[in-house]
Amino acid sequence: MEANATNYKQGALNMTIGALVGVLALLAYLFVGSRNETLEVQKLLTSKVEQFATTQLKLDSISKVLDEKIVEVRQLGGSVVELERIKRQLENDKKKLKSDLTFSSQQYSLKIRDYQNFLTSSEANIRKLKNENGTLASRAQTLEQEKQTIIQENEGLKNEKAALAQAVFDYSLQNADLQNKVTLASAMKAVNIEVNALASNGKERKGGNYKASRIDRLKVTFILPSNPVATRNNKDIYLRILDTNGAVISESGIGGVMWFEGRELGYSARQTVPFESNDQRVDMVYRRDATYKSGDYTVELYSEGFKIGDGRFEVK
Repeated sequence: MEANATNYKQGALNMTIGALVGVLALLAYLFVGSRNETLEVQKLLTSKVEQFATTQLKLDSISKVLDEKIVEVRQLGGSVVELERIKRQLENDKKKLKSDLTFSSQQYSLKIRDYQNFLTSSEANIRKLKNENGTLASRAQTLEQEKQTIIQENEGLKNEKAALAQAVFDYSLQNADLQNKVTLASAMKAVNIEVNALASNGKERKGGNYKASRIDRLKVTFILPSNPVATRNNKDIYLRILDTNGAVISESGIGGVMWFEGRELGYSARQTVPFESNDQRVDMVYRRDATYKSGDYTVELYSEGFKIGDGRFEVK
């Protein structure tokens, strides 16, 4: 009886020990599996961090190269518009990378490749700029050498050049004088100037002395003598009627301002006349609403910057 009890206890103990061993084995399995999974996660995180750091370094490196190329292209006199646009795009990618929770190494690898391709193409453009600048520098050097050669060759001609300059100056004075004479010769003249009074009924009075009550209009008549030097074209004739105080008589909408010898002069009327150089007669009619005051009046005629004639009349 005691032997059976002892065997029973021993069997129960063995079973308990076996169960414990099984539990320990299960725990050990679970621990090892969990540890392996943690190690895999750590490896993945480590890889992500390394990829992130590598990507950031590459972007920083490309940014530095872009800065250098912008400075170089500016010094070469080229356009940096495209370089600056890519630099802004790169800075946006760098800023986005710092807060990118869905970071993808493959996505940024494609961007980095595009940036590197751009740098390669820009390097070709820089080489082209350098070649062009080299050609220009060589050309400038050649021109400078040619310039120095010309200066040396001209050194012995100073006296001759001075004499020639004096001759040219003298000729210019003579030419200017001749041109002035030609200009004066080509200026028109107004001769036989008459100032007649027209009454309201159309009756014309001559003589130069008129009653104010009988002046409805003034008719200025003159002759333009033929001039073979003057150009046959339309001539603007300006009429100035000056009162006893020397003031210009002018009606609104009829008179205006002209230039004469560098200053402005008011005029009473203007008429365009086709100059035919055949001693043609010209009539200019001027009407004033106000009554003429008693006194002596002066009539002046201008054309093409010259005063071509004058006349007088009296109002009683």
